Amino acid sequence: MLILHHFDYSPFAEKARLALGFKHLPWASVQIPMVMPKPELMPLTGGYRKTPVLQIGADIYCDTRLIARELERRHPSPTLFPGGSRGLALALSHWSDTALFEPGAGLSMAVTTQVPEAVLADRREFFTFMDFSRLAGEVPHLSTQLRANAALLEEQLADGRPYLLGEHRGWADITAYFPVWMARTFVPAAEALLASNTRMHAWESRMRAIGHGVRTDMEAGAALEIARAATPDPGRDVEGGDPLGLSAGDQVSVTPADYGRVPVSGELVTLDLEEVAVRREDARVGTVVTHFPRIGYRIERA
Repeated sequence: MLILHHFDYSPFAEKARLALGFKHLPWASVQIPMVMPKPELMPLTGGYRKTPVLQIGADIYCDTRLIARELERRHPSPTLFPGGSRGLALALSHWSDTALFEPGAGLSMAVTTQVPEAVLADRREFFTFMDFSRLAGEVPHLSTQLRANAALLEEQLADGRPYLLGEHRGWADITAYFPVWMARTFVPAAEALLASNTRMHAWESRMRAIGHGVRTDMEAGAALEIARAATPDPGRDVEGGDPLGLSAGDQVSVTPADYGRVPVSGELVTLDLEEVAVRREDARVGTVVTHFPRIGYRIERA
């Protein structure tokens, strides 16, 4: 069973929901709080607080880039990476997560009335890439950055192709779509800012039509019980010659390198070019393995 821990207004969770819809998969939805504390999530992640998190039994997958890879590994058809686009599509995740997402997120925090004060207070500490003391004055700059990056999508679609890399949709489209979805949802000026992007607007309609697959609701307690009853993946061992000089069984911490820098500690069971995973013990769920992508995460001896 695929269990997504998320909240409906999470832009990054929209990526995962679209990937599940793209592959026509059934999945269980566990709604988590928008702000800390997240007491029903921490036993699974060991402290990682970003959204979303994909649970498969006692294996916990953090970060949408790794979620995409894992869904592709378990359910390869239809592929998220048509035409051999895996490397490029995953590389584009960094662009969309920063250059396209950050100005939209800044505008969401600065001008929208839809974000509750408790969320704003939480994000002031969480979004370390924003200077909230200057945010109101940054609106013109952020607006130009959103327009300029969205214009790249419009340019990519200029030859009439239906999707960013050609005739077939995939992860490149999903990862580029989510910041636009966020801007349309939370930034009142987005309609005017993006009005000239007519090809992009039609592409957005095609992306929305993908849907979210077959979703059912699940209580967080039930997800914890599933983790407790399951046996996690033993891991793929540790790649020899890795510059960090670590070995399977070492106690390590894994920390996001951008923001939300909460370390997750455990016993190293996987370390290769794509993934790092640690085995952890928790009183509520027993033994779980928490997985992260290698890119964008700092790994250190605990």
